[in-house]
Amino acid sequence: MNTGSKAWVPDMVQIPAGAYLMGQGDRLDNEKPLHPVRLDAFRMGRFPVTNREYMACAEQGLVSFPSFYQEASFSHPDKPVVGVTWYEAAAFCNWLSKRKGCLFRLPTEAEWERAARGGLDGKLYPWGNEHPTERPYAGYDTQAGGPEPVGRCEPNGFGLYDMAGGIHEWCSDFYSADYYRIAPEYNPLGASAGQRRSSRGGSWRHGVKFSRCAARSSLDPSFRYSDYGFRLVRNA
Repeated sequence: MNTGSKAWVPDMVQIPAGAYLMGQGDRLDNEKPLHPVRLDAFRMGRFPVTNREYMACAEQGLVSFPSFYQEASFSHPDKPVVGVTWYEAAAFCNWLSKRKGCLFRLPTEAEWERAARGGLDGKLYPWGNEHPTERPYAGYDTQAGGPEPVGRCEPNGFGLYDMAGGIHEWCSDFYSADYYRIAPEYNPLGASAGQRRSSRGGSWRHGVKFSRCAARSSLDPSFRYSDYGFRLVRNA
C-alpha cells in the first residue's frame, strides 16, 4: 500500500484551555466522584488514526502490521486502524514525532473526555443526551461489519469526529478504578502504575455501553482487539 506518508500532515483541532466536570455521578463507580478538572490547551486529531496513516509506519518495520488489516471488515484505508497494542500506538506517536519535529502522544483520559464533550458539559454523549440507537449514524458498518470509515458522522462542538461508537481509543494513563478519588484538579495524568491502560470512546462491538463521554474502559496494553485503535494529541 503506497500511503504517500511523507506529505501527510495530521489534521489537528485546537482544544482550548478550560475547566469542566469530569465523570458522572449517577452511573458506574469508576466514574465517581464527579470532580472539577482544569486543562491546558492541546490539539487533538480530528479523526482516529486510519489504516492509510498507520501503514506508513508499519511498512518501515517499526510496528507490526495491524492484526485485522487483511479482513474485509477492517481493511478500508480510511477506516480507523484497529488491532494495535498500546505499545504500538505509542511507537507510532514516537515515529511521527521524529518525522514532523514536534511531540505527538496519546491523550490522557482527562483530555479525551474534555475533547469528547465538545463544550456540552453535563451531557451524556458528544452530541447531547439523545440515545445512540435514536441516531442515524451508529459508528459501525452495517454491511461489512467493523467500524465505519472516519468522518461520516457530524462533528462535535470542537470539530472532532467519531468520538463515540466507533472504536475504543487508547489513552496514555495507567487505569485505576479509584483514581478520581485522588486525582489532582490540574492536568491529571492518571495512576502512576498499573496492569492496564485506559481507553475511551465505545466501539462498534458494544458502542452503547461505552459511548457516553464519561464511560471508562481499559485493557492489557499488550492485547490486540478488533475494536481498539487510537487518536493523536499534541501540546498546543
